[in-house]
Amino acid sequence: MKLLKRMSGRTFIISTILIIQFVWFILFSISLTRYSALIKEFFAIFSILIVLYIIGQEENSSYKIGWIILIVVLPLLGSLLYLFFGNKRPAKWMAIRLDREHKKIVELMKGNRNILDEIGEFDERAMGTCRYLQERSSYPIYKNTATTYYPLGEIMYRDILSELKKAKHFIFLEYFIIEEGIMWNSVLEILTQKASEGVDVRVIYDDVGSLFLISKDFTRKMEMRGIKCMAFNKFRPILTLAMNNRDHRKILVIDGHTAFNGGINIADEYINEKEKYGHWKDIGIRLKGEAVWSFTLMFLEMWNAFKKDKDILENFEPYIHNKSDLDYSGYVQPFSDSPLDNEAVGENIYIELLSQAKRYIYIFTPYLIIDNEMKSALCMAAKRGVDVRIVTPGIPDKKIVFRLTRSNYAPLLKAGVRVYEYTPGFIHAKSYVCDDEVAVVGTINMDYRSLYLNFECGTLMYKTSAIIELKKDSQETILKSREIRLSDCRNGFLGSLFDAVLRVFSPLF
Repeated sequence: MKLLKRMSGRTFIISTILIIQFVWFILFSISLTRYSALIKEFFAIFSILIVLYIIGQEENSSYKIGWIILIVVLPLLGSLLYLFFGNKRPAKWMAIRLDREHKKIVELMKGNRNILDEIGEFDERAMGTCRYLQERSSYPIYKNTATTYYPLGEIMYRDILSELKKAKHFIFLEYFIIEEGIMWNSVLEILTQKASEGVDVRVIYDDVGSLFLISKDFTRKMEMRGIKCMAFNKFRPILTLAMNNRDHRKILVIDGHTAFNGGINIADEYINEKEKYGHWKDIGIRLKGEAVWSFTLMFLEMWNAFKKDKDILENFEPYIHNKSDLDYSGYVQPFSDSPLDNEAVGENIYIELLSQAKRYIYIFTPYLIIDNEMKSALCMAAKRGVDVRIVTPGIPDKKIVFRLTRSNYAPLLKAGVRVYEYTPGFIHAKSYVCDDEVAVVGTINMDYRSLYLNFECGTLMYKTSAIIELKKDSQETILKSREIRLSDCRNGFLGSLFDAVLRVFSPLF
């Protein structure tokens, strides 16, 4: 019975299909060997055309160089990989659906020019940053929003459970990873109870992010509990462009007045109930007030693009909640970053904060896989005298990615950037905090996948109380971390050569 159960499981079926497809490809290739000379010439010409096409694209230069070198070294394999995985844009069907829904929600997000002018009285550069986000990601800046910072997943988890229990109208969850365990089971218990009370409960999860972590009939089980559920971009064991774009966002919205955002997925390691790579350091933010509307619309845009509910399609009014009697300070701007808009919003915001920093900028990131533009911005900030500090993991989740992260240390250290590795374990947090005035907390890693391929989101804050809390946490985390010296980066000739190869192909990871 156990053998039959395993053979009928999702993991076994997908693995079997992939193996069959690979074997078929090998056999097909062998059958073509009699035409090897002709095929060789065809692929040489084909590779040249692909390279010329890449050169003509308005892409990041590091991204183009990596693909060109791969195609030159391996013409057939490199060209095929580019065709299937090199195009950063989502599949056409996905782009059409999301673009249609985005145009609808833009009409519901009219920015308040008075707020931008108000920020301009403090700092015109900060006003320009907020205006850029408003124009390029469509999401406006808000006042009347209280912010709470969480330095650990387990602390935010307790407040998530508390807020879920208060829900009266709707609960929206959108996560890259949902894994069955202590955290999910406790959340699910509340969701089930709320659904039975008539609360509108909806869940979006990324199918690849949650692959092998939930049962194959997860969606059906949720529907049986009265919870509406959608797997984003379902994994299909065939080569397809669409598999390259994942929903990496983490959004929880309750009744339109409360939202949670940050790096924390719904899995036990995020609340340190399960140890995978030492102590798991992650952070999050809670919003209460008007800015929650942007996260509500982000969720509804994604839901409506792939699930057709007439009640939502025709009327967004039940999801609006603008009343706020809370104490608040500063300004809050949730934003979304999409591979559809031909704009690297996440990277541009990070570079913008580095460019405007005057005294310090502290950064949390699990991966430091950066292009030349980001490297130049980090180095230039340090050369201007800004105290630039980056905290990366002390215990890696992916060894090759960890090696790639470390390969970027030397030029940063030479420029004066200070780099730390979180000694107790793995840091999954993604944040920038600058000069006690501005900060970003969200889902956007400093790697090519987050900056160019995935659907991401974040929260920009200006002069809010949570900024000082993030600064304090950054300083405390740095004290727990090991500072990296230039002498730590010496790997010898072969090691340096290997690191150089990794950096060339880093956009492909």
